Amino acid sequence: MRERYGDDTLTHPEFDPDLWMEVGSSGGPDKNQVYGLSNTTADNLRSTCSVSTVGSSQSIVSSQSKEFVALQQLTEKYDNLQAEYAQLKASHAQQRAEQRAESEQFKAFQAQQKAEYEAAQEQQKAAYDQLYEMIMKLSNSGTCAPNPFWPYNHQPPPGSPPPPQAPSSLY
Repeated sequence: MRERYGDDTLTHPEFDPDLWMEVGSSGGPDKNQVYGLSNTTADNLRSTCSVSTVGSSQSIVSSQSKEFVALQQLTEKYDNLQAEYAQLKASHAQQRAEQRAESEQFKAFQAQQKAEYEAAQEQQKAAYDQLYEMIMKLSNSGTCAPNPFWPYNHQPPPGSPPPPQAPSSLY
């Protein structure tokens, strides 16, 4: 009883016919002897157990096979879900890697564009500085008449026609 139901005797059933039959038919000199019961009760117990076992074996097998099939189906579903999860996880990891690669490419492209812009800006500034130096050299050398309109002081040159008048109000 302890092997089957544990050490706590309060949880043991009062009578377990399968256990009585198992112990009584285990072999040895006391084979088929069930102690503590009358011979009539023991014979009835044997016949009841054998009839119930034989009579219910089909339903037990049927019940067990249905449970087995259901367990197999659940196991297959679990395996399929686990495989699908692994595929989704791998797909997600691949997408993240692709996004990181695209992000790195975009950052490199931005850095290249910025470097090109800064280089063009430096070239433009150098060209402006060079032009400014040439103009200053020419104006200071005396070979060129001073230009009162440079650098664009918003005065019309002498002798030029006056700017056009804005149209008068129509009202």
